[in-house]
Order: sequence, then structure tokens, then C-alpha cells
Amino acid sequence: MRNSREAEADSHFSCSDSERASFEAGIKLGTIYHQFVGVPLSAENVETLERAIEAGSMVQPFVESVKVRIDRSQLKKKRGQYDYISLTGDMLDVTISVRYKTARVRATMRLDKKMNYPLMFIDRTEQA
Repeated sequence: MRNSREAEADSHFSCSDSERASFEAGIKLGTIYHQFVGVPLSAENVETLERAIEAGSMVQPFVESVKVRIDRSQLKKKRGQYDYISLTGDMLDVTISVRYKTARVRATMRLDKKMNYPLMFIDRTEQA
């Protein structure tokens, strides 16, 4: 049984299940980008940050799975109090699966090297 908040939310959307799943996936990727870019980062905390981003994303509506990978090529072992970098969008490689009713969408955010841009895009849509 659906609760009244779900029904109320649904009443604001005039789109297919696939379009709604795509919308939800875009919201999740945008949230990850804008919430975490700028976080202090070092080789010692990169894995913890990856898991925290995944865990935070998993509690959002309609998320089935999420995998976060941070490019470690810019990281180094911390040698002093001020020796860290900040997370940038080009370091993120995120794949998220969202299911809304009859539709499942897999969306990705990763650096597109030709564009030199952390692009968010839909990899796959399918019937759930």
C-alpha cells in the first residue's frame, strides 16, 4: 500500500515511469556532485568518503544501488597538517541504479576526457 506522501508526490509529475526514474537519477547525481565537491581529501580517507557517499545516496527515494569511485591519481600520503586536496568533480566516477514503478535507470557521472567535463548521463533504461 502506498502512503499519502507518495501519492501526493506522484500527483506533481506528468511523465512516464522511465522519465520519472531518469529525473530521480539526475537528482541523485546532482546531489552527490554539489554536496561533496570541495570535501578535504587524502589517501587516508578516500575509501571512507566513497562509502559515506554511497550510504547517503542509498537512503534517498527509489535508489537500488550506487557505486562511488574516487580517482586516486591525485592523492598522496599526508605529510603534514596542511597536506590535503579537495575533492573535485573530475575525480568522481559514480554509477547509480534507480527504480520507479515499472522502470529502472542506470545513470553515471564521470569525467569525459574529450570534453574535460564531469558528465552526468543515462547509461541504460529498462522495464523493471
